[in-house]
Amino acid sequence: MYQYRRRLTREVAFGNLALGGYQPIRVESMTNTHTMDTAATVLQCRRLYEAGCEIIRLTVPTERDAENLRNIRDQLRRDRITTPLVADIHFSARAALKAVEFVENVRINPGNYATSQKFSNNEYSEEEYLKEIEHVRIEFAPLVEKARQFGVSMRIGTNHGSLSDRVVSRYGNSAEGMVEAALEFARMSEEMGYYDTLFSMKSSNVRVMIQAYRLLAEKADAELRYPYPLHLGVTEAGDGDEGRVKSAMGIGALLEDGFGDTIRVSLTEDPVNEVPVGFALVKKYNDFHLVKGDKGSLPLKHVIESRNRKSHHKALSSREEPPFNPFSYQRRKSSQIALADLVVGGDNLPRVESEVHALLSGHEAVYEELLQRLAPEKPQDSIRSEFVALRVNTFEELDALDLLLGKLGEAARFVVVSTADVELFARLLGRVSKVRFDIVEGERLGEEFLQLLEGERRAVVELCFIHACAGSSVPAEVLAHFAKKSRSRGAERLFFSVISREPVFVYRRLVQLFNSNSLDYPLVVRFKNEASDKLETLIDASVQAGTLFCDGIGDMLAFDTSLPLDDELQLAFNILQGARVRMSKTEFISCPGCGRTYFELEKAAAAIKQRTVHLKGLKIGIMGCIVNGPGEMADADFGYVGAGKNRISLYVGRECVEENILEEDAVERLINLIKERGKWVDPPCCLP
Repeated sequence: MYQYRRRLTREVAFGNLALGGYQPIRVESMTNTHTMDTAATVLQCRRLYEAGCEIIRLTVPTERDAENLRNIRDQLRRDRITTPLVADIHFSARAALKAVEFVENVRINPGNYATSQKFSNNEYSEEEYLKEIEHVRIEFAPLVEKARQFGVSMRIGTNHGSLSDRVVSRYGNSAEGMVEAALEFARMSEEMGYYDTLFSMKSSNVRVMIQAYRLLAEKADAELRYPYPLHLGVTEAGDGDEGRVKSAMGIGALLEDGFGDTIRVSLTEDPVNEVPVGFALVKKYNDFHLVKGDKGSLPLKHVIESRNRKSHHKALSSREEPPFNPFSYQRRKSSQIALADLVVGGDNLPRVESEVHALLSGHEAVYEELLQRLAPEKPQDSIRSEFVALRVNTFEELDALDLLLGKLGEAARFVVVSTADVELFARLLGRVSKVRFDIVEGERLGEEFLQLLEGERRAVVELCFIHACAGSSVPAEVLAHFAKKSRSRGAERLFFSVISREPVFVYRRLVQLFNSNSLDYPLVVRFKNEASDKLETLIDASVQAGTLFCDGIGDMLAFDTSLPLDDELQLAFNILQGARVRMSKTEFISCPGCGRTYFELEKAAAAIKQRTVHLKGLKIGIMGCIVNGPGEMADADFGYVGAGKNRISLYVGRECVEENILEEDAVERLINLIKERGKWVDPPCCLP
């Protein structure tokens, strides 16, 4: 919970690689060509190889596709491309039995392997339930034996939207159902003495995905013979920044937990684009290869063993309640604070704050940047900064601040002023709506400071601990001490926050201490990153801030980055939407496409997005085929699903309402369907 510790798993053979154990976290992608098109598939595999992709997956819908894997593999090996290949199987046991001859790994979906009935809503008696499991065992056993014979590993890959009717009847379409579906197949494998297994638990809902992997690790490690490797991914993440943010949030949250031996970032784009995002995600964790010790670089094995020993000892000595339920989302309960004309905390939407970079000495530049960030001409619920922070360092700057606030008029209520000077802090309490006081490690704050927090004051106060070191609980302990003292003195209207290199672990510890002392002060999740690289900032923010909001921690999100303003605000709102705690635009559940897709998926996704992105809170699924379509978009309002060559079917929820529409007419028909169901509003530019 409070420091990084990698889960040590069984090492599984994977062609010329190995997964799990002390191996680096591998990056995977998947072709979207038709597997029967040998030339196109080989070309795309070559491009993925040249991009550095370490594992390549190919869809195998039929036995003929499986047979053609021989030609694809042989051509790649002639080209000296030895990248391990994975056959992706849905439904067809015969395709799996053939594919295992030509690949290093077979992925099967326990939700549809050896079963065909979907969404029947049937109730299963215990006898019927066990009878179907026995049917699955009979169908599955030959694949296990053949995989053993050919030295091929197997991924048991559960998808949230494609659980079997039998599992759904007992567990619902839930994280628990996903885990049980995988464990059924794992138990069969172990009974047959086959242990070259890995798991995945994919969902388009980031929170469900995180919870499913955590639950699987707990249940599987307690029940099965070995802790097996995990393949991580958020399925149907979408495209552009939104797809990258959702993937980074889901995968990154689990990497922070120490889970994951291989990953795939699923984007509705050229699969080559997935590879650099994947490597950017795992870099931090794979860099443990290069951790410096007293005697130089340490092997990854030594680093993992050393850190695991320390963490394990600490965990055994602790009987504290965890800061949140890792298997079920519940937002942390916090008190409500009125700030300007908004309310923060409680059940209110998390608010967004950004930081002014111009200096107060150039107050004209500050004024222009404040207006740009606050955008007072925009609707209050639009994507804009709701609060803007600036810094006061000297008493001379107070005069400039007064002039600036006067010039801003009503908008001055949304200005947050930060300082690390106690005397300046005291002067600011009567000037602005909110003051942030920055506490630096080692600084001593006496009785006089605590007295400033008591009684009537104009400003809401945020106490922020500035923490430069990693791996320490000092910020949480200091802030918890201040919070207890403040509560005992009756001080209210307080926020707490930390600026740290490892916000996930520090905030978790802070929440644990707050919970154990019945402290419900709201928390501002602060993220600071000065990196100039956009992808690096996007990933770091998504992992560090996104993980916390997925776990129910945070009442406000505050950013201080070097990104352009529009990019920074889009990133903040994408994180909140990815965590499903604040919907600011349409949610697109969009798959990356594969050899089962027979229409122009990227083009369709772009067209749908352009027409519907303003429909705030609406969820639209855009799926390449029927395999996971209705299930993965189970919580979507509308679905656009491939039904054959240049043909589309439209869904409302899981119900197919129009079948086999011509691709050229389908987007317009989707818009009409949204209108017919009363979910359409005109975009702002079209309103009178």
